Amino acid sequence: MKDRFKVNKDKREDMIKSIKYYFSEERDEDLGDLAAGFILDFFIEELAPEFYNIGVADSYKFLSEKLEDIYSIQIYK
Repeated sequence: MKDRFKVNKDKREDMIKSIKYYFSEERDEDLGDLAAGFILDFFIEELAPEFYNIGVADSYKFLSEKLEDIYSIQIYK
């Protein structure tokens, strides 16, 4: 499923720069914008949904704990 996650142009350019920097510094490889863009597209399409789901699960856990805190302040008569 393509285009599940949209990244604005400026953020995409920043991400491409980060990928190019990583390959240059860590792997001693120079990537062009096109190759780095393909890598970014792979991450967005294949890996981002898993990280998104982790964020949803973490948010659910956090909010559930906070709701339990709210219930603890109830006053019973």
